[in-house]
Amino acid sequence: MTTVDDMGYEFRTARPEDTEAIEALDGSFTTHTVFQVAITENGFALQEIPVDPPIHKVFPAENTDDADAPAAEGDPNSRTFVAVGTDGTDGSLAGFVTVSYVSWNRRLAIEDIEIAPAHRGRGVGRALIGHAVKFARESGAGRIWLEVTNINAPAIHAYQRMGFTFCGLDTTLYDGTPSSGEQALYMSMPCP
Repeated sequence: MTTVDDMGYEFRTARPEDTEAIEALDGSFTTHTVFQVAITENGFALQEIPVDPPIHKVFPAENTDDADAPAAEGDPNSRTFVAVGTDGTDGSLAGFVTVSYVSWNRRLAIEDIEIAPAHRGRGVGRALIGHAVKFARESGAGRIWLEVTNINAPAIHAYQRMGFTFCGLDTTLYDGTPSSGEQALYMSMPCP
């Protein structure tokens, strides 16, 4: 358990009693720009373009089993870390990150990260990624990896500030889902 007094949050590994709050967290976002994807002869190119009106994205509820929440309890290769408000927020969940380590390629995957809208821009995401990095080091990871939709420019900018760079693209990952038409961008960074 880590408490960051000047931030007003407690960071810790998720407990079973956190499951309901994790599932109820508002992970929606609004963006005024998106990353347009162009397929090139040798890969792909991205161009950030404005959108008007702004896009407000609400992710559909996931179909999860209680056995998986909070992420892979008891699995030594998976963790969910939470940030809980400690200063006047009555212990409400500010955010979480779920990660899993894959040994064959020494990669820690960020499966999900969500920060409640009222807590964005306060360093909660960066601190949660810090816990993921610590777990990655302890697991022997060489890289940390994540997937993000091309329309989530706010998250992409946050990941870039943390040291993530683009490393891949999947133009079909979201086909047949409510996110159809969006492209999956993959970002990674070395495990420091």
